[in-house]
Amino acid sequence: MTRLGMLTPSSNTALEPVTYAMLAGVEGVSMHSSRFKVTEIALSESSQAQFDHSEILRAAELLAHAKVDVIAWNGTSASWLGFERDEQLCERITQATGIRACTTVLAYRDLFRQRPAARIGLVSPYTADVQDRIIAVWGGQGLNCVAERHLSLADNFSFAEVPEAEVARLIEEVVRDGADAVVVLCTNMRGAAVAAPLERKLGVSVFDSIAVTLWGCLIAAGVDPSIIRGWGSVFASRDLLPPTFAALRREAVVARRG
Repeated sequence: MTRLGMLTPSSNTALEPVTYAMLAGVEGVSMHSSRFKVTEIALSESSQAQFDHSEILRAAELLAHAKVDVIAWNGTSASWLGFERDEQLCERITQATGIRACTTVLAYRDLFRQRPAARIGLVSPYTADVQDRIIAVWGGQGLNCVAERHLSLADNFSFAEVPEAEVARLIEEVVRDGADAVVVLCTNMRGAAVAAPLERKLGVSVFDSIAVTLWGCLIAAGVDPSIIRGWGSVFASRDLLPPTFAALRREAVVARRG
């Protein structure tokens, strides 16, 4: 059994049921979550303090009690706080628990390193200032956002209340503006279920954050992501596997046997 640990924002109501749905019918893989307080997404000092590593590490240590094979920060805060925050977080989680760690944002970076010329359309529920910061931070990583749509929301709970049809509309709009790869950037937004049908309709890649986090977790655990079917190209295309996947898979097999 491969156990995936997910660090979940406290007010998030989407990522757990969506991840369970993606794993439905998949044998030998389970998902387990631990929460810490996140209620607002903004650039204020109080909002940014929600992502202090000490709070996240406490939740990670609880996941370690379940002997999970990987611990993922299932959230997008490094998109505006800086990718180095997630790099440091992964190091600290592994130091504290001995368990490999990954994050949504670092999984996106791994994904787009396989397609460096991608013209990214950014869809999020966030406010304009957060969205602008994200575009700048992603640009500093060589991730080129050519179009964007945002919903000007700050209450994290409200993000999951956005209907799938509205998410789909925003995706179609950024494609019309020239994007050839769409990022639905929020792990409390319902973009995963519309990804596959919109990919077929529009002829572009649609990468939802909940799906990308699961993709990253499976890779970190040495599990082939193609076991997930019907949820979009992020799982189906072997072209998107990072070069380290084969080594990670060998390490995971050895660890499970040990």
